[in-house]
Amino acid sequence: MNPKLKNALEWIYCIVIAIIIALAVKYFIGTPTVVKQSSMNTTLKEGQRLWLNRWVRTVKGEYEIGDIITFEAPSSATMPLARIDFNNPVALYEDQPKGIFNKFMYYVLETTKTSYIKRIIGKEGDHIKIENGKVYRNGDELEESYLAEDMETEGKIFSDIIVPDDYVFVMGDNRTASVDSRDFGCIPISKIESRVAFRFWPLNKFGKVDK
Repeated sequence: MNPKLKNALEWIYCIVIAIIIALAVKYFIGTPTVVKQSSMNTTLKEGQRLWLNRWVRTVKGEYEIGDIITFEAPSSATMPLARIDFNNPVALYEDQPKGIFNKFMYYVLETTKTSYIKRIIGKEGDHIKIENGKVYRNGDELEESYLAEDMETEGKIFSDIIVPDDYVFVMGDNRTASVDSRDFGCIPISKIESRVAFRFWPLNKFGKVDK
């Protein structure tokens, strides 16, 4: 084989292997991300950079109350009135990609997917009730030290529900500017992409994000 051709093929082979490894790390282990919305203020602010732990999804690990997670955005940001079912208060996922190429772009490269970042407030079997600006879990008021001092939680569509099996109830810390489970319902655990591991930018905020 021509030495130049052989050298070019070796470089192509190395590049392909590197891309495969990078995609595998991103999908199965972890990946960086940038906060783009204000729904998690003041805990997380726009422009901050986070490292996301995806290993917990890979090994089907447990998520805890207070965990900050990312998940695939529902098909509808607000549950249509005709579809509201308080006996099954779950988010809609109806616009799934079809075909191998579209699924690869959506689930692996994630170039066509929208993700949300929120905090887990309730797990399966929990009774979540929002009343008088407060959040109650199984009858007990949540101690939400991560909220701004004057922040109140407004009740929306789903403000008094039981979280179904294999689902979680999520909300943003900036309750007045967050579209969350109050609007679209509970999120399937299967749609959770990652748990926030730590913040690495800005440097003066480097470290684990407190619950």
